[in-house]
Amino acid sequence: MIRKTVRAAIRKTRRKKAGDVDDVFDAGEVAALRANLLAWYELNRRDLPWRRTRDPYAIWVSEIMLQQTRVAAVVDRYEAFLRKFPSIEALAQADESDVLALWSGLGYYRRARMMHKTAKAVTEEQNGIMPQTAVGLRTLPGIGAYTSAAIASIAYGEPVAVVDGNVERVVQRLAGWGSESRTGQAELDRNTLNLANALLDPAHPGEFNQAMMELGATVCLPKSPKCLICPVEGFCATRGEHPTRKKARMRSQEAAYALVIRSRGRHREVLLDQRAEEQTVMTGMWELPALRETRVEAEHLRMTVRHAIMQVNYYVRIRTVFEEDAEALTLSSNLRRWVRLRDLESLPLTGLARKVLLRAKLPELTPSLPVLEPVAPGE
Repeated sequence: MIRKTVRAAIRKTRRKKAGDVDDVFDAGEVAALRANLLAWYELNRRDLPWRRTRDPYAIWVSEIMLQQTRVAAVVDRYEAFLRKFPSIEALAQADESDVLALWSGLGYYRRARMMHKTAKAVTEEQNGIMPQTAVGLRTLPGIGAYTSAAIASIAYGEPVAVVDGNVERVVQRLAGWGSESRTGQAELDRNTLNLANALLDPAHPGEFNQAMMELGATVCLPKSPKCLICPVEGFCATRGEHPTRKKARMRSQEAAYALVIRSRGRHREVLLDQRAEEQTVMTGMWELPALRETRVEAEHLRMTVRHAIMQVNYYVRIRTVFEEDAEALTLSSNLRRWVRLRDLESLPLTGLARKVLLRAKLPELTPSLPVLEPVAPGE
């Protein structure tokens, strides 16, 4: 135990000074680290649906959904998405509104639009067959370094390292690297990628990449990492939190929306506005009409909701409004319509609208409209 501690201390001193990846681990350490990590992953990995397949399309869907979104929120939506669009050809042939409706609540809707665009390109230009290398995958719209490496390594066994936020944290802590300053971040990012590729097990690249991501997601946490149960703790130069760039401060903003419901025969309808093409986020999504005033008197207040979008925490007030008062109390919209409550599941709603409608406990919706919470940037 004493020798192990001394060796770790020597490596820690050396690595904090090192900028060269070759100075971090020797070949024996790399082999032992790989073996420890893969053995731990075999015993401790979570049973997630996208880990039961090597279909590049399914892996692509999961990786895009998991960006900035919690795993628990993705599982059900991933399975529903593949039931509706079981192949890249099925996704390519779908209407964008149907794709957005199934994506509704996951947030960052540009991802869904880009997936739809990419599916069309692969179907039309490559006979529905996705490229089999990371380099080839990066030529497709919306597929960057991380996603291409994930698909190529897991689906095709290409020895290329995946570096997401979890892997970056693991690698930098192993090496004793990190910085609170933006200066030198480009070099740190390059060294992190190079070390991730040096550590990668070329015989099992997909499993190793998933093991690194799992380690970062469940053990090597951003705050209070679980070092005592870490399978590679003996190789780590940090053993705890490491210096990182400060997160952008979240801003707070107030907003208010109207919940307008009317009866038409045996059905009830809700009033919705569609976000215009010129709006920068959530284009084409449907939301509740915005009130002219963000203050709502207590006697009119239906509920309050907190909702995070990008770097903004919204404090939202919801007011019940009668049909005859809607025009006077809400901001005007050229894209407004009444929608049957029972038809909402097939409509691309904003996450906030979905959350409010579910919390309103409308019998037509419960429990068919799950609320999915995107991860705030940096979480």
